[in-house]
Amino acid sequence: MKRNWWRWCLGLIVLIGVCWPAYTWSKANIKSLKTAGRTRMAPVIMVPGSSASQNRFDDLITELGKETPQQHSVLKLTVQTNGKIKYSGNIGRNDNQPFIIVAFANNKDGKANIDQQAVWLNDAFKDLVKTYKFNHFRALGHSNGGLIWTLFLERYLKQSPKVHIDRLMTIAAPFNMESTSTTAKTSMFNELYEYRTGLPNGLTAYSIAGTENYTSDGTVPYNSVNFGKYIFQDEIKHFTEITVTGANTAHSDLPQNKQIVSLIRQYLLDENVPSKLRKQNQQQLKN
Repeated sequence: MKRNWWRWCLGLIVLIGVCWPAYTWSKANIKSLKTAGRTRMAPVIMVPGSSASQNRFDDLITELGKETPQQHSVLKLTVQTNGKIKYSGNIGRNDNQPFIIVAFANNKDGKANIDQQAVWLNDAFKDLVKTYKFNHFRALGHSNGGLIWTLFLERYLKQSPKVHIDRLMTIAAPFNMESTSTTAKTSMFNELYEYRTGLPNGLTAYSIAGTENYTSDGTVPYNSVNFGKYIFQDEIKHFTEITVTGANTAHSDLPQNKQIVSLIRQYLLDENVPSKLRKQNQQQLKN
């Protein structure tokens, strides 16, 4: 009996010795298959709102550079009205998640301009893909920049079929323009709603609303931001709306608002944030 016990132990040790390498190889192979074909570079492409230049996100980028384990290089583009693109800055050789800002020489407000800016974003996007050879990315849009991204994803991303978006974050995007109504729909919303089935169904999107007085951020009505749910829900993989209140929640302050910066770092960049801010973010998602 004692001899048989040692045989069982020896057999178990041999079995583990045989199976463990196979298990670790299988686990690594599954992980490799999941990421097969994905380029190392996955830029975060930012689009500012109306009247904003390619420098709109400078303060945000400065804030993101604080207490972060990774430094990001910055490339800026401005698309001219004739479609030509002016570049400034650069992407670091070993930077797999650079920041790319796409702005427009004609950065005026209004539906017709926003529609045209989405076309120009497509021109810039194709040029970026051709130059830097990435096949997935993440996107950030402030104010009308969120509308430009939504139109692009609905109507133009399919023109680059080998490239997909991982995540989108919009900040104070007025999906129903200046309307404060909970029922009346603007022509901008109707267009976004009409083409919503073109959204990538694997997309994860976050819509952030800032409120100084629980009705508006001083420029964009909360109800307008809230209309985003009618566009994204049931069309993409995940959609989350987050409301940020308190200090520095005026429309122009939102991109560099410390809580929003931590949301960007946590949900768009997958970087660590201080535990206090992480708890605040999680509480926002619950509310």
